[in-house]
Amino acid sequence: MTVILVVDDDPAVAEVVARYLERDGHEVQCDPLALTAPPDLLILDMNRLAVGRELRARWPVPVIILGEAIDLVDLDADADDYVTKPFSPRELALRVAAVLRRARGSIVPAGTGVLRDADLTVDVGARHVLLGDAEVTLTAREFDLLVYLLRNPRQAFSRTDLLDRVWGWAFGDSSTVTVHVRRLREKIEKDPTDPGRIITVWGVGYRYEPVS
Repeated sequence: MTVILVVDDDPAVAEVVARYLERDGHEVQCDPLALTAPPDLLILDMNRLAVGRELRARWPVPVIILGEAIDLVDLDADADDYVTKPFSPRELALRVAAVLRRARGSIVPAGTGVLRDADLTVDVGARHVLLGDAEVTLTAREFDLLVYLLRNPRQAFSRTDLLDRVWGWAFGDSSTVTVHVRRLREKIEKDPTDPGRIITVWGVGYRYEPVS
């Protein structure tokens, strides 16, 4: 049975989330101090990120962050997924299932091989990224997004397209795509405020523009 830690300042939110996850067969904890072993997943309100940092320093577990859309866009924190409030508990449960599958290695970009663009090198099979000689640390979802864009250069994708093709969701809040793109730019762009690789296509979404 998977163990999920849910930490939210609103007891009503934590209770509803716990009820839905328990219906799916998960064990839910709401008290970080009660943990005696690493959980399989953390679900954290963005106001409780200190709890997540402390736990991830001990255990490298996946994280889903909950918060208002405008706050999540500017959030300076790595996570495997971001869910905006208010949210559907059922949608959150589906995202939990997807993150857990990724954490277990059952969802990966198809194929292997090495993708290169100037000083950016992505070893798909090893899930390893280099920018020049420096290793770039990406979350599982950031890695999958980068691989998809690299494999489809100069094509514009809407946020809904990317939700479907990278996240595997036929529906959902597209703001999570915005957050992941921003995080990815911070890690691979020379100037994230003026990106040269992951370009915003106004009114559409994003495209990858090769440097080389």
